Amino acid sequence: MNLFSQKIKLLFILMATLLVFTATRCENGDQDPKEDVYVIMLSMDGFRWDYAERVPTPNLDYIAENGVIAEYLLPGFPTKTFPNHYTMATGLYPDNHGIVNNNFYCEELDMTYRLGDRDAVENEAFYGGEPIWVTAEKQNMTAASYFWVGSEAPVKGIQPTYWKRYDHNFPYENRIDTVIYWLELPIEKRPRLITFYFNEPDSQGHRTGPDSPEVNEKVKYVDSLVGDLMEKISRLPIADQINLIVTSDHGMAKISTEKYVDLTDYVQRDWFEKIHGGNPMFTLRPKQGMKDSVYNLLKGVNHIYTWKTDEIPERLNYGKNPRTLDMIVLADSTWSIGWGEPSERFYSGGTHGWDNAKKDMHTIFYAIGPAFKETHVHPPFEVVDLYPLITHLLNLDPAETDGKLERTIDMLK
Repeated sequence: MNLFSQKIKLLFILMATLLVFTATRCENGDQDPKEDVYVIMLSMDGFRWDYAERVPTPNLDYIAENGVIAEYLLPGFPTKTFPNHYTMATGLYPDNHGIVNNNFYCEELDMTYRLGDRDAVENEAFYGGEPIWVTAEKQNMTAASYFWVGSEAPVKGIQPTYWKRYDHNFPYENRIDTVIYWLELPIEKRPRLITFYFNEPDSQGHRTGPDSPEVNEKVKYVDSLVGDLMEKISRLPIADQINLIVTSDHGMAKISTEKYVDLTDYVQRDWFEKIHGGNPMFTLRPKQGMKDSVYNLLKGVNHIYTWKTDEIPERLNYGKNPRTLDMIVLADSTWSIGWGEPSERFYSGGTHGWDNAKKDMHTIFYAIGPAFKETHVHPPFEVVDLYPLITHLLNLDPAETDGKLERTIDMLK
């Protein structure tokens, strides 16, 4: 074969290879979703739905102007941190994934879960459902998580490839740098899914209340962190492949010692086998033979709701899990409940946990990236809908959830 014939043969081989490659790319919508798409979800704890309207937030405003903003995001009930972060991860209501409050008693394990108890937090037996990082890892997609509830336990025997044990005081700037480092890893080690967490402005909201100047300053600060994250993402070679979601778990409402119900005015603590939760909601198990009498005594008290678990309003999706015990007591609106005289330390500032229909409990959703529409204001949806949205973005086969993709699909291109 002469040199000219060899060149023609080589040209045909190259053309055939290119045609096969192009056809494969077209079948996958011009990209292989599992190789080219990234999702980062940042949760800024306790960021109420209206905080960004009160102070300058140029970076969140940029996302809203160039991506998607929801009118608000509806948390699950109770509107507490651990139940909702695990709901965000699994697409299940707290009643269905088992993290029914920040602390609760689990009868089948004869153990108590507390958010500050490392043994409990890292015990996979407490966690039901399938977190998004487990879904990804099961389908050979690398995932990473920085301080997300549930990621410190091997749920279904699986953890994210990269994860961190919670350190409340670890600098936010360093968390961002680690996320960028993960995205700079070689492609075979690089996570496609990253979930990470800031505990502000929640901590400030608890200390000084949601309407305080200190919260306003904290909102501006976390907005600047979003800007830092976006600026560092923009320098990555894969920047145009990254979908960024900025969201939160619940809102915040003001409390005071003047709007307080002392439960010991009506019942005695030693009438109960179990008392779990905290202001503004407790789950209760009265001692044997006392359930009806306790219920009747509390049912007529002003500024609280008392429900046996089988009569909790259906819209709250709560009360069927045995971990919710026999009844719950929930404060009304911005009222608080407790046992004994209220102290300024625990009953001033702000908190959350009320009925999720309460506007102050609603939170935020922003998103920007190649999958999202631009300048799109989306109707309210629920935190359970984040899981099906992310599995759709990453082309993953989802586990069964309470979330609905149809509630978010219109925000996508």
